[in-house]
Amino acid sequence: MGVPIRTAGQRLHFCYGDEHISFERIERPKATGKVLIKVHPDCRVMALVPHNTSNDAVLMAVKKRGRWIYEQLRDFRRQMEHATPRKYISGESHYYLGKQYLLKVIEAPNRAPTVKLLRGKLEVSVRRKSPQKVRELLAEWYKARAKETFSKRLDALLEQTLWVPGRPPIRVLTMKTQWGSCSPNGRLTLNPHLVKAPRECIDYVILHELCHIAEHNHSERFYRLMAQVMPTWEATKERLDGMASRILDL
Repeated sequence: MGVPIRTAGQRLHFCYGDEHISFERIERPKATGKVLIKVHPDCRVMALVPHNTSNDAVLMAVKKRGRWIYEQLRDFRRQMEHATPRKYISGESHYYLGKQYLLKVIEAPNRAPTVKLLRGKLEVSVRRKSPQKVRELLAEWYKARAKETFSKRLDALLEQTLWVPGRPPIRVLTMKTQWGSCSPNGRLTLNPHLVKAPRECIDYVILHELCHIAEHNHSERFYRLMAQVMPTWEATKERLDGMASRILDL
């Protein structure tokens, strides 16, 4: 299913100690059960709410998670302090499959623009040095690598997700707030930036969405399935969240 976090919702507020925290209430019309709380790497807080849940009930659920929300915000703010916008020039560090590679930009007026992974470096050849062109070429390269990698990992992981009836369709789409999602008809959508993360993090996201084919909500059954196919999923999720500010296209 994926969490419908793109829809604008009502803003609510609560206090944790001296911290005034604002969050967005997002309706989940077909959902039942608990209020789901998300804290994103850009420090947006969202409460994903079943239909007809009162604001008082939402505030109560969010306040119960107040300490966790506060700690998540604190950690993401620390990461943002150290994150500097990329300039797409030689010497920068870029990630691929969890490893860091130095960017090397080569000006070659008589050659077609290319991106190559050579000897520990990401080598980008351009006719004229332009940060915007380098950024576009890298985005295309990452998307191509993502399609190839995600397809291979999906095939491997389907061997352990026996509830999935056949190979689900998969697409790669840049998303600002999600690593992946699963549509009601079982189509997986994965963020190309995910290919910058370690393989186990890629596996975690794919398995998470495959579990949604069996259980569309984050129910107890959903988490039981996740624990069966990836007992270490919580630590892997924490690892992925911790490196989000470094691998997203800042």
